[in-house]
Amino acid sequence: MSQSNLKRIVNAFVISRIDYCNSILYGLLTVEHEKLQRFQNIAARLITGSSQRDHITPVLKNLHWLPVKLRITFKILLLTYKILNGQSLSYLTSLISSYKPVRSLRSSNHSLLKVPNVITTTYGQRTFSYCAPKLWNSLPKSLKDSETVTIFKKKLKTFLFRDYFNL
Repeated sequence: MSQSNLKRIVNAFVISRIDYCNSILYGLLTVEHEKLQRFQNIAARLITGSSQRDHITPVLKNLHWLPVKLRITFKILLLTYKILNGQSLSYLTSLISSYKPVRSLRSSNHSLLKVPNVITTTYGQRTFSYCAPKLWNSLPKSLKDSETVTIFKKKLKTFLFRDYFNL
């Protein structure tokens, strides 16, 4: 089987399952993320034909795949972008709100979101209403100001990819 066909099959049956509803996995223990990461690593090795002894980072980099933890971050930030640009379901819009400082600050025009106070760090910091603004506020302004969803997705993946692989 050719590598391109194998990649299609792996994307359809493995990667799609890793990505399905993965935004609810934000903030889980590293041990839980590592379980999903193992599946992605196996899929990457299957496509490239690399051995189990080979380091996985160059393989993921070659395939231009983000690790599972960053795929979760990507999905949350993409959903946040869609909410802010009126391209998502209305009930999600009520989960986040813009940050409006009481006085004029230099950061007033940086498209910041209000990060709510949480009572429990275990579960409160895993909620969408907490993690979405926190992740959004950490993005550079040029990325937040993307004109379309397609441009935002490309810029976001490039941003996360370069940050992770130190490019």
